[in-house]
Amino acid sequence: MRPITLLTRSLAMLAVAFAVATAGIAPSAEAASHREAPLIAMDPYADITDFFAFRSYEDGQEENVVFIMNVVPNEEPSAGPNYYGFDPSVSYRINVDNDQDGLAHDVVFEFIFETELTGIVRDAGLFLGFVALPPITALDGPGSEGLGLRQTYTLLMHRRGKTTQLATGVPVAPPNVGPRTMPDYEALAAQAVVDKGIIRSFAGQRQDPFYIDLGGVFDTLNLRRDPPLLTTAEDADDTTNPFGTDMLSGFNVHTIALEVPARLLTRDKSLINETSFPVLGSFASTSRSTTRVLSQNARPNQTYTPPKHNGRYIQVQRLANPLINEAVIGTADKDKWNAADPVFEFAFEDYYRNPRLALALELVYGVPADKANRQDLVDLLLYYQPGVGRPSELLRLDLRVPPTPLDDQQRMGPLAHDAAGNSTPDAAAWPNGRRPIDDVTDIAVRVIGGSNYVAGLAGDGVNVDDAALTDSFPFLATPADGRNRFHANP
Repeated sequence: MRPITLLTRSLAMLAVAFAVATAGIAPSAEAASHREAPLIAMDPYADITDFFAFRSYEDGQEENVVFIMNVVPNEEPSAGPNYYGFDPSVSYRINVDNDQDGLAHDVVFEFIFETELTGIVRDAGLFLGFVALPPITALDGPGSEGLGLRQTYTLLMHRRGKTTQLATGVPVAPPNVGPRTMPDYEALAAQAVVDKGIIRSFAGQRQDPFYIDLGGVFDTLNLRRDPPLLTTAEDADDTTNPFGTDMLSGFNVHTIALEVPARLLTRDKSLINETSFPVLGSFASTSRSTTRVLSQNARPNQTYTPPKHNGRYIQVQRLANPLINEAVIGTADKDKWNAADPVFEFAFEDYYRNPRLALALELVYGVPADKANRQDLVDLLLYYQPGVGRPSELLRLDLRVPPTPLDDQQRMGPLAHDAAGNSTPDAAAWPNGRRPIDDVTDIAVRVIGGSNYVAGLAGDGVNVDDAALTDSFPFLATPADGRNRFHANP
């Protein structure tokens, strides 16, 4: 690794991240979740790509908490005529632990979707999907005649044994097909932002906010600088990719975004600075019914019967801290881990204690890594406070920490510094929850690799996403459209 005179400063910055955890925030050592396990790779509509939880940084909304759950990895914008959407047979859930016992079922928000044929497709059997005449300018009523396929959702809140219907029949923002079909897509998508007084919600297509040299990372850490080290100035620059390629550039995802007052989440429904449990834990999950029934539809004159889904829901994927399943959990246990509740993380403790990614870093780059007996990772990733209570892999958010405005956010969070190497930590960043801007890939490599990788400023060379984030709900950028999309390649 490159010698560096700022070794002491770098290690001190890493110590800041560890110290934060002892105050009740557990940083992860991973990145995003795209096709990370054998079974879920075959089920993209239940595949959670990213999960974010943060205090809102929109002006005037700072006492609200925002959850964002992205699904369907690698959405090619031009994938017609059957574009991407949500699966009506999947239960999409955001699960919250508000008493720090590791069981994240104190407050649960559940999204259930429905799909219907509408407009000219239903009335006259004309055209295909989103071949829209006239253009689509509304999600319902006049201007929506060309919307041949419409999705809506019901939002439920489960709390203390009681289920409350928060919204129903809420429209989903359709895929961004192109400018002829949807001449003002952002105005169209804005109609899917619903304000119910105590909550705001959005469901629909957005640009994939995760940025990573995905191909380089999984080609046995074959990144585009060898060794993959950033200079101090490069590491401080959140506007340029020094040497990496954002392999997710130009791809979209399907987003569920929810904004709720913090007092709706806390155990005693108190204000942020008064609650007795100021640190929330959360994870996103997808579940499917136990039984899927297919009907024989072989005869030409027979009415088509779609598949039916029966029985109780069974979890098929979960995600809290990013990329746990890719970089920590071994292949033999990836599907088992997805199906398990986070409170059973003790069964996977050896993967945290002896991280395989650290071993891989050492083998590839020849630089010693902290690859065994990592009690620090166990404490940081699985506990609100090291060794206290039961281990549970959750994304933890300290409500006492005020949000950082978008223009002042720093992708490296507690490890951030300026071009001269002076520490400039951002306390509202991951591991204190997670925001779309946070560069979990570079933090992961350094924390998992250990002191040598922190000192060397190791990373994938991708410091910024290809689309600018926004400072208002739902915070993610407009999705690339199907006609004019492009993927930035080397």
